Amino acid sequence: MSGAGHLSAQQIKMGRRHLVTPEGVDLQIELADVGARIGAFTLDLVFIILVLIASTFALSSMSFYNSELAFTIYVLISFLLRSFYFTLFELSRRAATPGKMILKIRVAARGKARLSAASVFARNALREIGFFLPIGFLFGIGSGGVDGWMSLLASIWAGIFLFFPLFNKDRLRVGDLVAGTWVVRAPRPMLAADLVTTDKPENEAIFAQFAFTPAQIDAYGIKELHVLEDVLRAKDADVLTDVASRIRTKIGWVWEEGESDVAFLRAYYAALRGRLESKVLMGVRRKDKFDKR
Repeated sequence: MSGAGHLSAQQIKMGRRHLVTPEGVDLQIELADVGARIGAFTLDLVFIILVLIASTFALSSMSFYNSELAFTIYVLISFLLRSFYFTLFELSRRAATPGKMILKIRVAARGKARLSAASVFARNALREIGFFLPIGFLFGIGSGGVDGWMSLLASIWAGIFLFFPLFNKDRLRVGDLVAGTWVVRAPRPMLAADLVTTDKPENEAIFAQFAFTPAQIDAYGIKELHVLEDVLRAKDADVLTDVASRIRTKIGWVWEEGESDVAFLRAYYAALRGRLESKVLMGVRRKDKFDKR
């Protein structure tokens, strides 16, 4: 499958990147900007702090009876939140923490569709080393003399890790660089421009005629998507009519007077490709119409 073509220098500068799946489906994704990443991280820190505050109130009554046990539980909760909050959420199907979900960004494997657990663990281990440890160190030491120099070094160390995304074109932090990941905007399907262009008024009107149900879209898989793309590119009128008729029969679509076969096929191509791309980014690859995933 030929995919969506090469990205222009302007698109690359704006943060567009290629992500090609093993099946050859070319997903054009947009990198999350630094502001969105900082905002998501800040929101996640707020959520962590709120949980800690709630834990403090919940354990306060226990402290009257067994202060040591209450403190131990609080330390355990703090450790689990700091160590596993980001990892567990990013291992989920959405590959995003609550902060990332709110700002509509997610973690993705750089250059490929499947995000591995090893990559998630690696990127978050570097966050611990690059942010939480030096911040904890700063709050744990005094100022003046040797402590003052150590405080300065810890600040520089944390700053390098914190501002690293500002100094590389893919907006990677150190953890992303090591883990082979990047943070992208929650993907919307980017379709081959020469087959489906929805931003023109006349095409918007045409596409509005076709509202396929999820069941109708799920009738086919990646193999059939490839075939449909070849059919649309070939532009053979007889083949277009035959394929349109087959698809209508398969999905139970009722032909209406004046309905164009080409418009129908392009609309179905757009819907099918969008559905498959969304599933692929969630780790589900439907190879063909016989694959029930």
